Amino acid sequence: MDKLKISVCIITLNEEDHIRAACESVSWADEVVVVDSGSTDRTREIAAECGARVLENPWPGFAAQKQFAAEQATHEWIFSLDADERVSEELRASIVSHMSQSAGDLADGYLIPRRAFYMGRWIRGGGWYPDRQLRLYRKTKGRWEGAHIHESVKMNPEASVEILTGDLLHYTVRNAAEHHRMIGERYAPLGARKMLEQGRRTSPLKIATIGPATFIRNFILKGGFRDGLAGLSIATFAAHHAFLKHLQLWEMQNRKTSDSQTEKS
Repeated sequence: MDKLKISVCIITLNEEDHIRAACESVSWADEVVVVDSGSTDRTREIAAECGARVLENPWPGFAAQKQFAAEQATHEWIFSLDADERVSEELRASIVSHMSQSAGDLADGYLIPRRAFYMGRWIRGGGWYPDRQLRLYRKTKGRWEGAHIHESVKMNPEASVEILTGDLLHYTVRNAAEHHRMIGERYAPLGARKMLEQGRRTSPLKIATIGPATFIRNFILKGGFRDGLAGLSIATFAAHHAFLKHLQLWEMQNRKTSDSQTEKS
């Protein structure tokens, strides 16, 4: 019985520090498709050197770009990999073993545990592990969705989903300054916009309490304390993220109310 073929899809923008290791970790795949959105470094050249098929597509958003990449793939089975992730040996063996089975014996999608490397250590607590992500799937059974942030594969209602063994290794932010910048420039404003579009609202009381509540949940209830200083950092940044997101949501909803009143007057 022939092994089922897999297309690995990676989206990039200025990832020359990561792309080689990412491609090398999936060298066992039948195809690697890299979709770049205008890198000004050597990302595309390095990916091509690794044997990837490199395409360019103007940035349409995370979910749309990942869906575009999947649509360019040659094979039915898609494995989606971020440039700062690597496939562990255990995960590779698990994937290869599954793809050697009959197509009828497989689920339509597979959740994969993701382990983050942060402040020089692999993180165990704080809600960061196992952080299961649906990354291996039949492209006829699911598609990428998600407004602004936290994109994910939404499987068809009848699709079956199982869990693979082996970790997807995530090499996260390089340092505290980068972590802080990503929250302020990307995650908090995009998260606030997503909440606004979903019809969610916040209040001064919520803004005052969300930070401490998030810290307690991540550091104590979710075991972040087990990761020492790294766990403390993760919980503190999570609290800052929650506070800033709700504060920006408050600004957005008040601006929307003010604009509506101005139009009526």
